[in-house]
Amino acid sequence: MTVASEPQTTAGFATRLMVDEDVEERRFRVHRSSMTSPQVYEAEVRRIFDRSWLYVGHTSEVPNPGDYVRRPVGGRPMFMVRAAKSGEIRVFHNSCTHRGAMVCRTDRGNSKNFQCFYHAWTFNTEGHLIGVPDRGGYEGRDFGDLGLAAPRVEHYRGFVFLSFDPHIVDLQTYLAGAREYLDLVIDGASDDVEIVRGTHEYGMAANWKLLVENSIDGYHAAPLHSTYFQYLASVGTDISGGITGFGRDLGNGHAVAEGEAPWGRPIASWEPSFGAEAKVEIEKIRADLVERHGEALAHRMANTSRNLLIYPNLIINDIMAVTVRTFMPCAPDRTDITAWQLAPRTELPLLRQRRLDNFLTFLGPGGFATPDDIEALESCQSGFASGGAEWNDISRGMARTPLQSDEEQMRTFWRRWNEQLQQQDSTARSLS
Repeated sequence: MTVASEPQTTAGFATRLMVDEDVEERRFRVHRSSMTSPQVYEAEVRRIFDRSWLYVGHTSEVPNPGDYVRRPVGGRPMFMVRAAKSGEIRVFHNSCTHRGAMVCRTDRGNSKNFQCFYHAWTFNTEGHLIGVPDRGGYEGRDFGDLGLAAPRVEHYRGFVFLSFDPHIVDLQTYLAGAREYLDLVIDGASDDVEIVRGTHEYGMAANWKLLVENSIDGYHAAPLHSTYFQYLASVGTDISGGITGFGRDLGNGHAVAEGEAPWGRPIASWEPSFGAEAKVEIEKIRADLVERHGEALAHRMANTSRNLLIYPNLIINDIMAVTVRTFMPCAPDRTDITAWQLAPRTELPLLRQRRLDNFLTFLGPGGFATPDDIEALESCQSGFASGGAEWNDISRGMARTPLQSDEEQMRTFWRRWNEQLQQQDSTARSLS
């Protein structure tokens, strides 16, 4: 039986059969035009990024009143600030309500107010318009509706999200089973984490959905990252058992690949490359986890790794270190990517150094993994232009309980993607 919709036309966009799932034949395939079509890209912006919860940042990035960070979210310039009086996290569209210029013009800092450099309209950290030069020129004008525009904002355990859809379900409902995995990260660090200063920004000449697949794909690890596994063996890591685990559908398009970690993890799993001086401290952390959470959950926090997708474009790589990565398409074949490190705030310097070393060694700009992944994904994008084959096959594991190296995680994403792409267009960008 094929589970897929027939080609149709919605709001001027022709949506062909792009996701074809046949349960009886154990076949799941995605049409390659989903990776190359400008019409698909435009529809994704409206129907997916305008209708989902999108990651903005972490509360630790703005710890003090007036602290702010500026970044694009869902392809729009936004900024997040901790309000000076209320202490609440606010997120605003980075556009003056007078004539449109950006009011926040640096990536981070601290300020009581945000003044547009064009005509000097001034807004406070609550978004209220508090200053208009020559206000007398606007006699009788009510300025109450000219504060900074704000999307819907909610946060879960320090992770701040926004949505441009005012009618979307609440964040906790949206996160569904992904909450369990965010809890593992936060509880494993005693509910006290921070984004480490420093940002890894890069791009790739490939479709954004290829990076979604790659981020939760255990099948490619051994062939593509063989050099990394050779490196681990050379420094004393026992990788003889390989990587074993499972893939899970977490609901609402979210998915995870989780398994026993053959490598050390600074949270509480020592390995020889960490050095003998770190062993005692890691054993103390492990004992504390067992006392607070029990042996089974402590083992899961310390000894298993997971690649978590929070649909549509947030990846939490809780592996050798915890990487928070988000990405946004800027064309069918171009994606901007940003990554940060998440770590326990009070982590010992020795363990923090090891955590950052792990990030740089594997996922950093010159690491064993990221350059290989980008090369592979750009090669896929180039290969699509060759023609011949119309479909990508994503059927691995359909006849069994999904393993970490199977593709159920990707199928979870594609089902939700297909569902959203069939929806009528939102009006969220109609005036933008």
